[in-house]
Amino acid sequence: MIEAGIAGFALGFSLIMAIGAQNAFVLRQGLRGEYVLPLVLTCAISDALLITAGVAGFGALVSANPWALTLVRWGGAGFLFVYGAMNFRAAFQGEGKLEDKGRTAGSLNGALTTCLLLTWANPHVYLDTVVLLGGISAQYNPAWAFGVGAALSSFVFFFSLGFGARLLRPVFTSARAWQGLDILVGLTMWAIAAKLVLFTS
Repeated sequence: MIEAGIAGFALGFSLIMAIGAQNAFVLRQGLRGEYVLPLVLTCAISDALLITAGVAGFGALVSANPWALTLVRWGGAGFLFVYGAMNFRAAFQGEGKLEDKGRTAGSLNGALTTCLLLTWANPHVYLDTVVLLGGISAQYNPAWAFGVGAALSSFVFFFSLGFGARLLRPVFTSARAWQGLDILVGLTMWAIAAKLVLFTS
């Protein structure tokens, strides 16, 4: 059981730590200190739900209905393109330092909505959690221990990212640093959107 849990944690952490739209959003909110706890909980709980679905056998169901992933793929790509454009606009407007930077979402509801879209409108999330982790969990006994380890890795990662971002706050008192971050986030969003559009499997 312990071996399965460690394997799940290691694989889950390796999958989630890759730079993505969700991670970039959590990083920005962490730097600003805005709604960090509800956002990291939203990300981690979402992953836990998807991993649970995968361990329960829903991975095969998703694989058998590619139209669902196609729908999510195009919707997600459109959202990421718009969100990336917003970051480019913020970068070129050069609006500022950390203390006077305008909020991305403007409210808790707005931030949570953006976070949920970045999480649930990305087909790679389903492939990584439901299909991949769910499929691999079947190789371990008990499978639920593997799933618990994978879900725990998500909580550890997002809490570390969201609350650890404050360590970088001194760097982002510079307007130029924020411009660089906005450009990086915009490029990340557009790169993921392009990957989704070109995704054919």
